[in-house]
Amino acid sequence: MHRCESPLRGEAPAGPVPDDVDVRKFLWTWLAIAIAIGLTAWLLPGMDVNGGFFALLLIAAVFGLVNAIIGRIIKLLTLPLTLMTLGLFSLVINAFMLLLTDRWVDRLDIDGFLTALAATLLISLFSTVLQMIMPGRNRR
Repeated sequence: MHRCESPLRGEAPAGPVPDDVDVRKFLWTWLAIAIAIGLTAWLLPGMDVNGGFFALLLIAAVFGLVNAIIGRIIKLLTLPLTLMTLGLFSLVINAFMLLLTDRWVDRLDIDGFLTALAATLLISLFSTVLQMIMPGRNRR
């Protein structure tokens, strides 16, 4: 949905184009998850991030891809169990997705399942708070 006004007439668009807003929202969400992973690694003794800011961005990207692809399939297959536990089993699935990310990314070290479960809770909490305060968020 782009506006069709000619820049030659001097007419500026009324606001950002929706495609730009989607990209900006994606980047802010990615940044929020990277910061949430960094805060979680700082707080939890069993979780370490080896590297700086770009390592956090890499971990957040891989974690997002693992959740988007493998996590959706697992959540669909375990939907009855998730419904029986009133959604709590989704935390277990996310912990396994975090452990899978740990397996694939050398810069992330997680000691075990319980650490991954606690990390999943903290990452969810921090990323939710960060996304709530992110600039330019639509308040519908």
